[in-house]
Amino acid sequence: MDTQNTPVHMKLWHRGFWSLSIANMLLAISVYMLLPIIPLQMAAEGNSPMGIGLSMGIFGIGVFAFGCFISYWIQRYRRNHVCELAIIGVIGTIAVLYYLDAPDTMMLPLPVHVLVRFMQGAFYGLAQIILLSTLINEMCESAQRTEADYAATWFSRFALSLGPVLALLINHYIGFGVTLLIAGAIAIAALLLIRFVNFPFRAPDDMMRRISLDRFFLPQGKWLFLNLMLMTTIVGLLLSSIGDVRFYGLLMLGFLFALVAERFAFINAELKSETITGLIMIGAAVLLMLTRELPVVDFIAPTFIGFGIGIIGSRFQMFFIKLADHCQRGTSQSTYFLSWELGISIGLYVGYGLLESDMKTVLWLSLALVVFNLLLYNFFVHNWFVKHKNR
Repeated sequence: MDTQNTPVHMKLWHRGFWSLSIANMLLAISVYMLLPIIPLQMAAEGNSPMGIGLSMGIFGIGVFAFGCFISYWIQRYRRNHVCELAIIGVIGTIAVLYYLDAPDTMMLPLPVHVLVRFMQGAFYGLAQIILLSTLINEMCESAQRTEADYAATWFSRFALSLGPVLALLINHYIGFGVTLLIAGAIAIAALLLIRFVNFPFRAPDDMMRRISLDRFFLPQGKWLFLNLMLMTTIVGLLLSSIGDVRFYGLLMLGFLFALVAERFAFINAELKSETITGLIMIGAAVLLMLTRELPVVDFIAPTFIGFGIGIIGSRFQMFFIKLADHCQRGTSQSTYFLSWELGISIGLYVGYGLLESDMKTVLWLSLALVVFNLLLYNFFVHNWFVKHKNR
């Protein structure tokens, strides 16, 4: 399969798959709600730009924390129970952030806040990896799993715009504390949806290693991992200096355009066309913001960015699947997830902590990364992938 054309199986869309896909989206929404409001709250409390950058960037390190133990845990225990406990961990970290924001609570040192964000990333990474690499695939037949992976990831991709829009509106009209409460309630809804799904019992393997890269990281995908991470770093950079309601709303519009384009414009397109087109669209958006001050740019640029990263994300997800062996499908999906989250977190750290959200500097660095990624992908990564893919 050398195109993005993913067949549609109507039998895939049963109640169990819907429940897990929506749970996946709700969990991502609850976490992405914190992207725009934590920097606003920390700045209001007098934290330094570097402190804000650390709080935002450490989340991307946290998603790796439990990775080497996931394979053992989901074989030793019921995998859905491990996922549920991880979601409870996410809810707990949101509760801690709510407690720290209480008026009668003494302001704790920055390292405590950073530690909470690290643990939030760790629990979120554990929950999402089990959802994407194991539970969702168990709900469908083997022939449907590529479509299942593709669809489920789009659910969480939409959360990148839905979560911040919801959070910014609630934070503006009601307040930070209520925003955290609603984020926690949404995570609870995700937990309940998973609880309502029946999963088949699977006997544990005879040979279980406590530490393993299985369902965590795909070593042969290192160049795809690096390339996608650098691309999502651009998104994190831009979010550190632009993120208002209109930006996130139009980002969603760009995602919708990308989803439609994949089904029609790119259905039989050449293999590298989506990534090249996506980078050109992101580059055009950055150039417009650098060189034009017309009001229309505020509408066009976020839409271009959403479209660009949307089609790039889908294409690289398929690349990871094609690069993996048959028994490594789950590992390929978790590697894709880790690359996506790490890149966004690095961009947020650099944008807030090192560049102090300076718009011009952020845009110039973003443009440089677009050019670098375009050259890296076109002249190395794509040819390397074609040579090493298994499907």
